[in-house]
Amino acid sequence: MAARSAELLTVTEVLAELGGISRRTFYRWRELGLAPHCIRLPNGELRVRRAVLNAWLDERAEGAA
Repeated sequence: MAARSAELLTVTEVLAELGGISRRTFYRWRELGLAPHCIRLPNGELRVRRAVLNAWLDERAEGAA
């Protein structure tokens, strides 16, 4: 399980996990500080840790405290 939570997802993978939202929406969320925290690689690409995405989703679940 530790390897899975340390998995780095591409933006494309994150978009698919979020039900196919558009890349533009994701980057807009980033501008507004609403997207999950990303890691910027030296080549400029973004990655999101699986654990961060899961925690971000849990925080947004309806009925979450």
